[in-house]
Amino acid sequence: MTIIKQPSRQQLKLLSGFTLLEVLIAIAIFSVVSLASFTIFDTVLRGDENSKLRSERHNELQRAFLIIERDLSQIARRTMRINGEAAQNKFLQSSEESFIDNEQALLFVRHGWTNPGWLLPRSEMQAVAYRVNDEVLERLHYNFVDAVVGQEPKVRPLLKQVNKISFQYYDGKKWQDTWPKPSLPLAIAIEVDSQDFGIIRRQFLVAGDLGSGADNDEG
Repeated sequence: MTIIKQPSRQQLKLLSGFTLLEVLIAIAIFSVVSLASFTIFDTVLRGDENSKLRSERHNELQRAFLIIERDLSQIARRTMRINGEAAQNKFLQSSEESFIDNEQALLFVRHGWTNPGWLLPRSEMQAVAYRVNDEVLERLHYNFVDAVVGQEPKVRPLLKQVNKISFQYYDGKKWQDTWPKPSLPLAIAIEVDSQDFGIIRRQFLVAGDLGSGADNDEG
């Protein structure tokens, strides 16, 4: 005759499964840990994405000012013709005197437009303009210094999210908002009002005339 030994209470407790309450508590703990881990992971991803966007924005800004500096450092004492009109009597032209309307802009001619061995049918000088159009700082240029009638400038976007751009000119004594003289200033300042960086001011030395401010003095 086989005698079946009843398991003790402790053995029954060891052999029993999880209660519903224990399962719910485990699920709750797992959910809290998962939520915390996801929050940290999402924060890291967002921080990395914002850092990349900020870095790209800084690179865009630096690239734009490098191009502006390159143009202004090679500014030429040469007037230009727009749409076949008579040559202007100034080296620097504003929006009211050029092909750019309703925007504050600056136009001039620069040296040093690379043309190795004169292989391209154009000069090494280049007519350049800067303006803000639809919140984008743009660089414009013609293939030829003196544009013919109907020729459209080539547009290169430089910087986005720009509200406006303004220029000032240094005559050796003070900064001026306009430059009506038939000469070049000693320096040109550019202020860019951007949506994320605010107002950024850069000043560039120009191969101007030392006597450009002499007409403000007696003798």
